[in-house]
Amino acid sequence: MRVLASCGVPHPSIAYVGAASEDNQPFFSMISSYLRRCGAGRITLAPLAGRRGKLEKAQAILKSADMVFISGGDVEAGMNVLEERQILPFLRDLFEKGKPFFGSSAGSIMLGCQWVRWENPDDSATASLFPCMGYVPIVCDTHGEGEQWEELRILLQLMAEGTFGYGIPAGAGLRVYPDGRLEALGAPVHCYARRGGVVVRSADLPPRAL
Repeated sequence: MRVLASCGVPHPSIAYVGAASEDNQPFFSMISSYLRRCGAGRITLAPLAGRRGKLEKAQAILKSADMVFISGGDVEAGMNVLEERQILPFLRDLFEKGKPFFGSSAGSIMLGCQWVRWENPDDSATASLFPCMGYVPIVCDTHGEGEQWEELRILLQLMAEGTFGYGIPAGAGLRVYPDGRLEALGAPVHCYARRGGVVVRSADLPPRAL
């Protein structure tokens, strides 16, 4: 609700980018229902994935909406769709002109700077970085608290000394302000940092008291 309220428009219209879930219709229906319960107005899928992808239609939907939502799914697959459709410059222009973006799960990760892939999922030595949308100057993971943020910690091991990463647990959110300030929403966000060549837990980012 606070995310939608931050738009400054009652019942904001939302352009739904489902690239990370291949524009899966049941997933779109489920997420749309949840967003409407939170106060969203019209929610429209911007078709980008697969044969149903229509670039000009997607651009019109994205341009007219009050907010842009990046769905969950698979981070790398989602970035591949955006790159193949050559829509990243268009999205970047919307963002830089002030259109609010938000995401869930893989969508939240995609809004950050980088994520990690594995040539062999069973061998952490095969991990490597790949770029994401980079709209916020952070790296993060979502709902990985059950595995002690294993993927986030592997990501940080591949990054520069002193880099921070943020674990957004289930039920929490992370707001990034234009000036770079971070605010946890709903519950504390877990913080990790690469120091002395190892990844260590830092103080949680607490939510602001209402």
